[in-house]
Amino acid sequence: MPSVEILSRIQFAFTIAFHYIYPPLSIGLGVCLVIMEGMYLRTGNKMYEDITRFWIKIFALIFGIGVATGIVMEFEFGTNWATYSRYVGDVFGSALAAEGIFAFALESGFLGILIFGWNRVGKGVHFFSTIMVALGSIFSAIWIVVANSWQQTPTGYVIEGEGLEARAIITDFWEMVFNPSSVDRLSHVLIGAFLAGSFLVMSVAAWYIVKDRFVTPAKAMFKIGLTVAAISALAQLFTGHRSAEYVSEYQPAKLAAMEGHFDSSGVADMYIVGWVDKQSGHTAGIRIPGGLSFLTHGSFSAPVTGLKAFPENERPGAVNFVFQTYHLMVAIGVTLIGLTLLALYLLWKKKLFNRKWLMTIFVWAVLLPQIANQAGWYAAEVGRQPWVVYGLLRTSDALSKDVKANQVIFSLVLFTLVYTLLFILFLYLLNKKIQHGPAMTLNEEEESDEFSKRNIKQLQAPEHP
Repeated sequence: MPSVEILSRIQFAFTIAFHYIYPPLSIGLGVCLVIMEGMYLRTGNKMYEDITRFWIKIFALIFGIGVATGIVMEFEFGTNWATYSRYVGDVFGSALAAEGIFAFALESGFLGILIFGWNRVGKGVHFFSTIMVALGSIFSAIWIVVANSWQQTPTGYVIEGEGLEARAIITDFWEMVFNPSSVDRLSHVLIGAFLAGSFLVMSVAAWYIVKDRFVTPAKAMFKIGLTVAAISALAQLFTGHRSAEYVSEYQPAKLAAMEGHFDSSGVADMYIVGWVDKQSGHTAGIRIPGGLSFLTHGSFSAPVTGLKAFPENERPGAVNFVFQTYHLMVAIGVTLIGLTLLALYLLWKKKLFNRKWLMTIFVWAVLLPQIANQAGWYAAEVGRQPWVVYGLLRTSDALSKDVKANQVIFSLVLFTLVYTLLFILFLYLLNKKIQHGPAMTLNEEEESDEFSKRNIKQLQAPEHP
């Protein structure tokens, strides 16, 4: 039977990976909602109100499932990781309290107006609520990433106590918040969320276009999603590079694992694809000679610290896993740039929506940002091993001492069943809303050109009775 440590890590990885399907969608979709409703206020076009109402319902569904799946992780800190909870309680407590006050309260407080405020509050008040909900989801990400980044690059603390009673006490709150990795990691995470939300919008819009349903609003949706996605995909290049720079400085063992670099102090190649043999200390694949040296030090001949420079018990254990997940994230990022730039070019040529094959690709491309987000987090967290707080607390020392392996297996099975049912319910409700379409005032069977007819009648109506 696997050890309690391995089982607890698997359980937490499963629950957080499932939960992390939803927050990026709500963050990215929140930005798109602000643009959609802003277009409605600017143009007065009823179509933008209809598509905003449509996506608000989907946003509410995503938000609800996200809250339900996130609660479980807080209990896991106490049940499976009691020593860890004691050690970082002061740090995490401050960050989570800030999230509750500045983020969750803001988001949930204005969510009621966002969903039920149509025709009950003014247009400006409703738009303000949309902005606050979007900001609330972003603020929530800020405090969670700050807490996690402190574990990667801890600053602004002192250690009180010894052994199992040791705990980190904050000495400088803002130094803790602005630890060396927090800003770079936050920008990288947020842009990944913008990509997830915008690709969801484009996926649904592309499906309508392929099926020849609600074509006019679908084209408007797609353009909004494409704008957010194109900017985000290009920006991710810079945030990704900045994140790699902090890793090279503060977590060199993780960087070495990401690129399968073993030589203790030699020129480091950058691999396009490859396979790492941990036992022989060799990586095979397609590579750019000296590429990693150039990216980290600006010279193709600069030495980069490799895995062999670290003791065996301070290296990431699953080197090939870290390598593969990191490269999967990068490959998807490049693919998203290519897709969005191609779509922008065809949109400029006024040929985009005639390419049904490309629309079909965008229907399924909604999976790519989700996979990249998951792969990036796995590379970051597994690459941090064997530390749960880098350089201070080992994962093996962070466990609860009284939890047994069979108890973790039992709870993992239950979580798997419950989360599977939640996911099926989410897909069912999401599909039901998509099938209904954005035309809230129309019957489901009516074609989308009713939007155009309605707007034409409005334009042709006399200005005075």
